[in-house]
This record gives sequence, structure tokens and C-alpha cells, in this order.
Amino acid sequence: MVKSDLHIILSAAISLDGKIATFSGDSKLSSRRDKERLHKERSKVDAILVGINTVNRDDPLLTVRFSKGNNPTRIILDSNGIISTSSRIIQTCNKIPTIIAVSHNISKKNLNMLQKFPLEIIKTGRATVNIKTLIEKLQKKGIKKLLVEGGGTINWQFIKYGLFDEIVLTVSPFIIGGTNAITLVQGDGFQKISDSPKLKLKSTKRLEDHLVLKYVKA
Repeated sequence: MVKSDLHIILSAAISLDGKIATFSGDSKLSSRRDKERLHKERSKVDAILVGINTVNRDDPLLTVRFSKGNNPTRIILDSNGIISTSSRIIQTCNKIPTIIAVSHNISKKNLNMLQKFPLEIIKTGRATVNIKTLIEKLQKKGIKKLLVEGGGTINWQFIKYGLFDEIVLTVSPFIIGGTNAITLVQGDGFQKISDSPKLKLKSTKRLEDHLVLKYVKA
């Protein structure tokens, strides 16, 4: 486990069978009320983080829209710097603080492309972004509260290293199925149940047919 003074919240909407998206990438699991809850949560954090797969799949803005409050800094984990210049993240980086975290393996072409835009580039890790080092760099930048909105590969990185304080899950009334559907946590996984983090249920909230579960480390 890695100690971090940065408060990290892992957040996701999941189906009853633990999926965050179908095999085709459809991830529309949240209700209007849950979106309002999530955007209120976004307004309370310093930064929001997603991986490049989420950007490619959903083309999100990662802003506060269904609630009042300031937009958090957007952080994209993009080891090879392949984010599309037509993505809404890139197209709005002149208005919303944006950080692209890349590895040292990024090509000169992709690095030069990113450097043309008014965003910050943090380089860490050899072939892939080093999560632990990135968190240290974010702390030094004064970021104290971070909201991580998946997907499954990113969630595994944070859980594997114990880099989280809360997990907030919206359980949605859908059953997706499919071996190739994206689960809440991808990666290698733990070999034994005893290796997984010990969690304590802090609160539950019903939003019509959706259920919001908040867990903290035991």
C-alpha cells in the first residue's frame, strides 16, 4: 500500500452484474438524479481523473453542469499521448485547466502535438504512466481532493496500490452480461480475497431505482 495525503475518491456507475459499459462501449447507466449527485461531487473536488479509453469512448467534458460550482482540473492518463485533437477535452482546454499525464515512451510527434495546446503535460513512468509518482506530483501542485471516474484499467491501478480513500458506486437497474463487457475493475486482479482492500460501508442512498453506495477503508 502507498500512503498519500491526497484524498482520492473512486466513482463509478455499475450494472447489477458489475459492468461499467457494454462490449460496444455504451456506458449510459446513470439517471438524471444520479448525474446531479455526481456533478455536485465534482464541484467539491480539486481535480477529476479519467483514462484515455474513457475519453476515446465517451468524449466527455468532465465539467460541472447539473449542479452549481467550479469546474475541477481535468487529468487524463494518456501514456502515449494519443488523445484526439478534436476531443472535447482538447477543444476546451483553453477554458478549463487540463493536465495530460504521459509516459517517457511518448513519441516526439505526439508530444509536439500536445505542446501546441494550452494545457499542462506531466511526464512520468517508462512505458505507462506511473500512478504513484503522478499522485506525488499532483500533491505538490496543491491538489488535495481527487475524483477518479474510471474506467476499469485505471480503477485497478488505484486499488492495487491502495491509492484511494473512498469508493462511491451507483448500482443501476440493468444487467449487461458479456465476457467482453467492461467491468468496474479490470487488470490482473488479486489472487486471494484476503489480498483485497478491507472496506466499510459508510452510507447508502436510494435514487428511485438506483442505489448509491459509499465505502471507505476499514
